[in-house]
Amino acid sequence: MWAIRGAALLPVDLGRGGLVASAHDSVDVALVLAPDAVVVVRGDRIVEAGDHAEVVRRHSAGHDSAGRRPIRAMVADDADACGGAGVAQGCGATAAPDRAVAVAAATARRWDGLILPGLVDIHCHGGGGQSFPDATTEAAAEAAVFEHRRHGTTSLVASLVTDTTERLMSQSQLLAGLGQRSLLEGIHFEGPFLSARRAGAQDPGKMALPDPALVLAARRHSQGWLATMTLAPELPNAIMPAAPDASAEQQDRAEDAAPAQLDAPAVDSMAVRPRHMSVVDALAMIGAVPSFGHTDCSAEQMAAAVDQAHAAFARYGAPGRRPTATHLFNGMRPIHHRDPGPAMEALAQAAAGRMVVELVADGVHLAPQLVKEVFELVGWPGIALVTDAMAAAGMPDGEYQLGPAAVRVSGGVARLADADSIAGGTAHLIDVVRCVTRASGVALEAAVAAASLTPARVLGRSDRIGSLAPGRRADLILADADLSPVEVYAAGARVPASAAASDPDPDHGARSAAD
Repeated sequence: MWAIRGAALLPVDLGRGGLVASAHDSVDVALVLAPDAVVVVRGDRIVEAGDHAEVVRRHSAGHDSAGRRPIRAMVADDADACGGAGVAQGCGATAAPDRAVAVAAATARRWDGLILPGLVDIHCHGGGGQSFPDATTEAAAEAAVFEHRRHGTTSLVASLVTDTTERLMSQSQLLAGLGQRSLLEGIHFEGPFLSARRAGAQDPGKMALPDPALVLAARRHSQGWLATMTLAPELPNAIMPAAPDASAEQQDRAEDAAPAQLDAPAVDSMAVRPRHMSVVDALAMIGAVPSFGHTDCSAEQMAAAVDQAHAAFARYGAPGRRPTATHLFNGMRPIHHRDPGPAMEALAQAAAGRMVVELVADGVHLAPQLVKEVFELVGWPGIALVTDAMAAAGMPDGEYQLGPAAVRVSGGVARLADADSIAGGTAHLIDVVRCVTRASGVALEAAVAAASLTPARVLGRSDRIGSLAPGRRADLILADADLSPVEVYAAGARVPASAAASDPDPDHGARSAAD
């Protein structure tokens, strides 16, 4: 067991007050800067976090993290006592007071900078000279993961770009190996169901009409690691199923099992034939998140897409989950005073708590003033900061590859080699957070929450990543006053500062892009 003491961003339930990190994630939880906090780690889990003096007093007295009754802080090995729930799910099983927590807190190492939660990037194509769409070995993809992890991104979703079906399936299979080793939180398909009119750095020649069968095949090849998919909602069969073929109606009637009864083996064996299913339905059925982007849709079509996503989530047992907007403003029909387009509707939906908008707030993709206004309009719970990073993240200017596209990086800006379109980002997520706080003037608490707690909620994993709370994985960043990571911990283990010293810990990250 070990502990770190200093100024920390803690997830606090504002309805209850105090500076005790909340073990429950709810709409009332927000990140608060506690000036003299302590985070206590046992194994790969956080067992306590809060105001230092209060944590020492409470555990010396043998009270639980809510100040109620004696309880032993629980880690993964204790979860069975709570039916697998553990502290993160509010287990109330009593046990002997854990005075070891009090001792660890009282003797905690001091940190003069900031203690931040490990960041969560849900849109990243690569880094460190390696690209998820182009990796030919797990080792190559792992190098991209490590590049971002050592800069504080301890949870990462690997993004692919539009390509042939065969290529997408083979890359999914390769990346699934990293998921099985807990190096990734999931896989993101940015395509192929996109609008050729808003292709950005994506290859229009490899785009396809929405087909839910590809979603089910992707689930099978990725061994269940498909987490999210970008699609243009105006395309046929994207959000509403195509009209049934009368000649196949009788054959299909026997296959129309109640969706709620479909289990993973049935999906993975392709026993389900999605003739009367939209891509949004298929994504919700397998537990993945629809993300609307690279789109030329109208405001009305975006509103309908969000409605259909919520209906699909409810239909398949996940009410409350939210769709996302892929890199808002980039790869979308621009705003016009007589044709507001998708971006304005996405902002309205996010402000209403029905959607999360991605922002590539790296100072290149979006103007800092625009980023500030989005935070003021929507608030951090509706924003996920992302990098959209590609292979050049952490690397010098030069020539790189992003799937089928050749990319030239100059002055840290990635563009298609034969065009002017931006071709992803080159920043790490902590750099995006720094840009949001410094250039856009957004509060540190809001910027960090949008890079940790919100994306963890998008993935449905805020009970284990995204905050410094009891029961969460021990992912921490020890940063200096300039928000530069000095030490990074993933699942309680320190991440080596260089690839040469790396012995990859089986529990995290990655990054990339294409807009």
